[in-house]
Amino acid sequence: MRVDRKVAQRTPPDEAELSVCVRAAQQGDETAFRTVYRDLQPRLLRYLRALVAEDAEDVASEAWLQIVRDLPSFRGEYDGFRGWATTIARNRALDHVRRRRRRPQAETTLDELTEVAGEHDTELSALGGLGTERALRLIMRLPRDQAEAVLLRVVIGLDAKTAGQVLGKRAGAVRTAAYRGLKKLAAEIE
Repeated sequence: MRVDRKVAQRTPPDEAELSVCVRAAQQGDETAFRTVYRDLQPRLLRYLRALVAEDAEDVASEAWLQIVRDLPSFRGEYDGFRGWATTIARNRALDHVRRRRRRPQAETTLDELTEVAGEHDTELSALGGLGTERALRLIMRLPRDQAEAVLLRVVIGLDAKTAGQVLGKRAGAVRTAAYRGLKKLAAEIE
């Protein structure tokens, strides 16, 4: 099954289009996979940044390797795929945290860092990330259960049931944690 290139390039695709793309990606359609990746990757990175900070891109890469490997066995629509992929990413993040605790990284000196050239315009990257980084910092001040519930519901866009499956909790517990977290964030912003 091939996905029309116009569907794959339109932004943003809706849930029905993304569900078609997931099914096509399972059949090996690279354009369809690219569409699904482009929709989900930014959300996963924001979620993973809250869990593993600067290692989010590495963890996301590990997660996508597993997602691609296991994609043919996935069954469901795009919303289910989003939850499934987020569960994989969360598990990779938890594995990463456990590994770091067992093997602490050596500290890099500031002198070593100044010799490394960046690939991107640092000023533009910093300005573009200010809003996102501030929001993530505020979310990470919340208790862990509330922070993850807010991230899964708002950043990833999962419904309470799917977020509950990712966290291993009931949908009602996720709704309550997200509500409390958002209420605390609103109070802090005001």
